[in-house]
Amino acid sequence: MKHKSVSTPIRERLRGPIGVWIVCATLLLMCFALTGFQPQEIVIRIDAGGSGRVYEGFGAVSAGASSRLLIDYPEPYRSQILDYLFKPHYGASLAHLKVEIGGDTNSTDGSEPSHMHTRSDLNFQRGYEWWLMQEARKRNPNIILDSLAWGAPGWIGGGKYYSQDMADYVVKFIQGARNVYGLDIALTGIWNEKPYDAEWIKLLRRTLDANGLNATKIVAADLYQPEQQWDIIKRFAGDPALSAAVYAVGVHYARTKGKVNTPQFAKDSGKRLWSTEDQPEFGPGGSIAKRDWEPGGKSLAQIYNRNYIDGRMTKTEIWSPVTSYYDNLAAPNSGLMYANTPWSGHYDAQSTIWVTAHTTQFAEPGWHYIDGACGYLAGKGSYVTLKSPSGDYSVVVETIGAASSQHVRFELTGALSAGPVHVWRSNGKTMFERLPDSTSVKGSLKGSFTVVLDPDALYTLSTTTGQAQGTAVPPAAQSFPFPYQDDFEKTPIGGTPRYLADQDGAFEAQPCTGRKGRCLAQVITTRPISWGISPNPFTYLGDAHWTDYTVGVDAMLPGDGQVALVGRIDSADFFQDGKALWPNGYVLAVSHNGNWQLLGTKFKADAKRLASGTATFPGGVWHRLAMTFRGSAISAFLDGKQLAQVSDATHQSGMAGMGTGWNLASFDNFSITAPR
Repeated sequence: MKHKSVSTPIRERLRGPIGVWIVCATLLLMCFALTGFQPQEIVIRIDAGGSGRVYEGFGAVSAGASSRLLIDYPEPYRSQILDYLFKPHYGASLAHLKVEIGGDTNSTDGSEPSHMHTRSDLNFQRGYEWWLMQEARKRNPNIILDSLAWGAPGWIGGGKYYSQDMADYVVKFIQGARNVYGLDIALTGIWNEKPYDAEWIKLLRRTLDANGLNATKIVAADLYQPEQQWDIIKRFAGDPALSAAVYAVGVHYARTKGKVNTPQFAKDSGKRLWSTEDQPEFGPGGSIAKRDWEPGGKSLAQIYNRNYIDGRMTKTEIWSPVTSYYDNLAAPNSGLMYANTPWSGHYDAQSTIWVTAHTTQFAEPGWHYIDGACGYLAGKGSYVTLKSPSGDYSVVVETIGAASSQHVRFELTGALSAGPVHVWRSNGKTMFERLPDSTSVKGSLKGSFTVVLDPDALYTLSTTTGQAQGTAVPPAAQSFPFPYQDDFEKTPIGGTPRYLADQDGAFEAQPCTGRKGRCLAQVITTRPISWGISPNPFTYLGDAHWTDYTVGVDAMLPGDGQVALVGRIDSADFFQDGKALWPNGYVLAVSHNGNWQLLGTKFKADAKRLASGTATFPGGVWHRLAMTFRGSAISAFLDGKQLAQVSDATHQSGMAGMGTGWNLASFDNFSITAPR
C-alpha cells in the first residue's frame, strides 16, 4: 500500500477557503511585525477626586468548629500559622476576625462549647475562640473582632432562640471578652443563616445599650438564600427603629451563576453592605485540593474584586481562616490555610493566603475605592483601585480567563502619589512575587504608566512599600500516632483533650466519680437549639485510613441514658443527612438498663442492627466497652466478655470515638491499639 506524503493534506488545505485565511493571517502578522504594531492599549483613568465607598477590609470567620485543632499545634508551628493569618505584611494580614458564640451544638464541623451550659453557669475559659482572638490581637492590635451565634443551649428562652435570654446570652459573651481578656468585640450578628426577627434585633440593640455596650454594632441578617438575602433592607423604610439598630447588612455567598446579585435598592440604601461569609470554589468533586491556584486561588481573586465592582460590598469575610478540622467532616478545606495534623506540626499556607495578601498588604481599612477606576478588562479580568488619605494608591487586577496578554495604560489625575509604582504578581507557578520595577512598569510615573498583564494572573500595582512574603517552613506531614491512648490526666479541668473533636454536646475534663483522677464528662442534658443538624453527642479522633484495630474506653452512667463506643468512622459529614444520630461507622451503644446494640450506621439509611441483647450494667459503676475490627469481622465486648461477633463489610476503615444520648456520662482510659 502506497503511503501518502505528510505534506499532501497541507497543500490540499491551502487550496481551499481555510488556506486563503491562513495565508492572509500570515501576511497580516508580518505587516504588524514590520510596522512595530502592538495590541490596542486599555486605558484606565485614576482620578484622585473620584468618588467611591470606604474600603473596610478582608477577614475570616472562625466558626463551625473550623479552628478546633489549631490550639493543639505545638510551638513554633502554631505561632507560624497565626503569623500567616494575622501578622501585618507577612501573609493574609487579616483585618477582621469573626468568631462563633458557641452553643454546645453542631454548627458544621462540630460543636463549640458555650460560656453558659446552664442559666446559672458562667465560664469564659472554655473553647478556643477567646484564645484565637487574643492571638490575632497580639499580631494586629487594630484587628476588628466580630461575633455570631449558630445555635444556643436548650435552656435559652425555653427552647425559643429569639428571646430576652438570647439577647442576654450575647451580651454576656461580649462582656466576658472585654472583662476577662480585654478584647473589645465591635460587631455582633443575630442568628447565622436563619430568618431574622425584626423585633428581636431591636431588643438586642436595647439590651446591648442597657449593658454599656453602645459601641458594639449589629450586623444583620447573614442570610444566603438569594431571594431573601437583602429583604431586611426593604423593612427599613417602614421601621426606622430597625434601620437604626442595624449598622451593616451582611449576606452570605451573594452570587448567582458567578455574578454578584446585589440589587440596586440595596446599593441605594445608604447602608454598609458586607459579604459576611464567602468562599472560593471547590475543586473537582469537592476535593480538599480546592485551595490550590486552580480553582481556589483564581476564584477568590475574582470574588474579592467583584464583590465590590458588582455588589458594592466593602468587606469580605472568608469561612474559614484555617482548616483545623478532620477531612471527613463537612466542607473539607474551607480555610485560607490548611492545618489539621497538630501531631505532626504540618500546615500549608495555600494560594488563598497570597490572593488575600494582594489586597490586604496594599490597602488599609479607611482607604477609599475609586469607582471610576474599578471595572472589567476588555480581554477578561477585573480591577479595583483604592486610595489612601495621603494619596498612595493600589490597583488590584486579575486576568482570570484571559486568552492573551493585555496592555493597560493608567492615566493619573489629581493629588496622587508621584512615587514609583511597584508590581506584585501571582500566577500559580509563583505566588506573591515582586517584579522588578524597571521591567514591569513603563512610561512616565507622574502622569501615566503602562503595564503588560499576563493571562490567568493576579497583580497588585501600588505606590506603597513594606509588603513581604512569610518565610516560615512547616515540617512534613505525619500520620496520626498509633497506638493511641489518653487517660485525660493532663487535660485542664473544664478543658477539651487534645485531638478530640466534639460533634455535639460538650465533652470536658472533670474530676472522676468513683475513681481517682480526671475523666472526660459529657455534660449537656438538654438538646440545644440547633442550627439545623443535631446528632447525638459524640467526640472522635484518629486516622481515616485505620483499618484493623481495637478501640476501648471505660464508661460510667450516673443515671438514665446511654453510652456508646464508635469505630471505623469513615464520614462525620452530617450535611449529608441532617437527621442522622451517629456518623458513618459502627456503634456499640449500652443503655442504663443494660440493653445494648451493635449498629452499622450509614447516612440516608436506617441504622443496621448487627446484634443486640441485654447485659448487667449497674449505674454509677465503671464498665469497659471495646470493639475489635479484623477485615469484615467485628467483635463487641463489655467488661471483657464478648457480646457479639458479626460480619459486615460496609465500613472498611475509619476513626474512633465515644458518645452518649442527651445525658450525663463519664469516660476514662480511651485507647486505640492493634486488634486483640
